[in-house]
Amino acid sequence: MNSNSNADVIIVGTGVVGVLIAEQLLDAGISVLMLEAGPRVARSEIVENFRNLPLALKGDPSSCYPPRPWAPHPMPSSDNPEDQYLDLSGPDKYAQTFIRYAGGSTWHWAGTCWRLTPDDMRLHSRYGVGRDWAFGYDVLEPYYTRVEHKLGICGPSDPELQWPPLRSQPYPMEALPFSPGEQRFTEVVKELGYRNIPTAQARNSGVPYDDRPACCANNNCVPVCPVGAKYDAATALGRLEAKGATILTDAVVYRVDTNAQNQVEAVNYFDANKQSHRISGKIFVLACNGIETPKLLLMSSNTRNPKGLANSSDQVGRNMMDHPQLTMTLTLTEPYWSGVGPVVNSGIMETSQGDFRSEHAGAYFRFNNFARNRFVTFGALKKGLVGRALDEEIRRMSGCTADIVLAHEVLPDPENRLTLSSKKDWLGLPRPAIHYDVGDYTRKSAETYSLPIGNRIAEAMGAIDVKISPKFAQSKHIMGGTIMGSDPANSVVDPDCRAYDHDNLFLPGGGAMASTACGNSTISMAALGLKAADAIVRQMRKA
Repeated sequence: MNSNSNADVIIVGTGVVGVLIAEQLLDAGISVLMLEAGPRVARSEIVENFRNLPLALKGDPSSCYPPRPWAPHPMPSSDNPEDQYLDLSGPDKYAQTFIRYAGGSTWHWAGTCWRLTPDDMRLHSRYGVGRDWAFGYDVLEPYYTRVEHKLGICGPSDPELQWPPLRSQPYPMEALPFSPGEQRFTEVVKELGYRNIPTAQARNSGVPYDDRPACCANNNCVPVCPVGAKYDAATALGRLEAKGATILTDAVVYRVDTNAQNQVEAVNYFDANKQSHRISGKIFVLACNGIETPKLLLMSSNTRNPKGLANSSDQVGRNMMDHPQLTMTLTLTEPYWSGVGPVVNSGIMETSQGDFRSEHAGAYFRFNNFARNRFVTFGALKKGLVGRALDEEIRRMSGCTADIVLAHEVLPDPENRLTLSSKKDWLGLPRPAIHYDVGDYTRKSAETYSLPIGNRIAEAMGAIDVKISPKFAQSKHIMGGTIMGSDPANSVVDPDCRAYDHDNLFLPGGGAMASTACGNSTISMAALGLKAADAIVRQMRKA
């Protein structure tokens, strides 16, 4: 085993949460060493990978991020059993997509940044279901604002179009304009009494920001922004190094060590040659999100922590959550023409709120703004058309089909659980095994609430055919696994995302979230990261 140089703070993971924490610590004069399981690549390499993909794979956000043998991640489009990284069971498969690359999964996210509302954070006290957060919206709001300015999030200046309109500062940039399809969708749902409002998103709207160019409407946000107008954490790595950070890539952390006082004293990692190394520090941050973080904690069991680190409550790996979604694919009489601008640019959020939440989940509706040509081409080919007839049919179907996505909240359930699989990866480490059931709270929403609304929208849009996905799909918004609370008996981390069992171990991000609401989780994950960073700075200054 080799021993590398240490640092004040060791951060495992180089996604958005890890890099935000790292920069804040560096600015406070605290030394930082970061470890990333996967490789560090140039944007040009990912763009070239995407260009060279066959059309059938261009809809898979992971296909242009081939995993390294030592850092596997899910490859949904692959038939190779070795690519099925997650060992899944249960009524609803927790089939997530994430990548283990320097910069994390913000490489292929859509950039969507919906805030939670005050009611989203008090489900139990307000509606008698789920769990409350350990603090209120008033505590989280300043961190939301800091994230918006750090990432460069655009959004509407009109409070009537903001979600929620509870803000201490305006967005750094104005919202992006709607595509033709979004404009028509907005008009249609307004007649039904709903507001389709601009999405707050981490994307430069019309102006450069943070050394990134303005969005030029490529509509390739998923799987990669070719120009870097959309924020991804990879854009921050060079800046962190210039401020003094050490970043080790191809470094798979497989065990976290504790001392006699049950404080964390080191992490151990394998390099690409299966050689083991050990890194020591004063404070440790596991910023690997809701799958890799609980997996690492469980792998690190020892005589003092037989159920895994931070797991005296037996809640590590439990309460796995996401936004279960259904997709309605509509065939329309008139063209809507999606595909201009970002792939997600607007949504109906008011349907996520209401007293009905004591009985069933809320739902968020969005008109998917992905260009339709890559989705309809194979359907046109199956008709046996060639030449101009084929071209005209692809054009017609691109304009006259649309996807409406219905994304639901889900309650934390301890039985939705990540454990260690008996199946091993290339390094001999256990793969994550996840049992998952969206639950009756979400299923009832689909049956009695969201699908009836969706069908009314489809009718108003002039749909002549509606196909609804037969099962819930995952939104790839990984939450739970290291849940936050005020009571160490039923929680993994405290309000600062510090592990109750180890006072120098922080587990910030989506794993700590106590509720999901309906909107994308990244901005809440990042806000928790900045809150944890404040706590780490305070703790270091007291040391």
